[in-house]
Amino acid sequence: MGGRRRRRRQAQSSAAVVFMAGVAALAVIPGIARFVAEHTAALVVAVVCVAVAAAAAGAAALAVRHRRVVRTRDDARVLSALRQNALSPREFEQALAALCRRDGCTQVEVVDGSGDLGADVIARAPDGRRIVLQAKRYGHARSVGSQDVQRFGGTARTIHSADVAAVVTTAHAFTPHARAYAQKAGILLVAAKGLSAWDSRTGPAPWD
Repeated sequence: MGGRRRRRRQAQSSAAVVFMAGVAALAVIPGIARFVAEHTAALVVAVVCVAVAAAAAGAAALAVRHRRVVRTRDDARVLSALRQNALSPREFEQALAALCRRDGCTQVEVVDGSGDLGADVIARAPDGRRIVLQAKRYGHARSVGSQDVQRFGGTARTIHSADVAAVVTTAHAFTPHARAYAQKAGILLVAAKGLSAWDSRTGPAPWD
């Protein structure tokens, strides 16, 4: 008997709560309706702004993804050409940039034009050091001379603030004078054999 009374009281209490909630909702609805009516223009503008922002964010994300896809494709192309020794000087610079990106560098940039002051590729190593590379696209039988290395040595650190400065070439070697200067100036020299090892991951990158 007592159990039935308790259940009856609980049911009555629940019904009362539902009733009060309904009354509260009925009281609030007119206020909401008035607010919407009075601020329709502002609400429409807000909705439009949100939609435009969402569309812009989506377009930006698609553009970034497209650039990444294009860059990946271009990197694969120039690296393939590098392995076949079929690159123009400009493509050689792009191939070095592709190797830097592949091996974890950030802020990789191929410097434009003749006003590069010796820097063909600038990047940040995975550990944050600033890398400056000069690309020498020479025939395999040639040697890179001291003057080429000295010109780069004059700007790599004073102008480009390099932590790692390297001359990378498709030539088979550097002359003895070039090697002597590079050792004194703290410049790394990467000839064809070292470049091939870097590309194939059987040897170190210039910053390693």
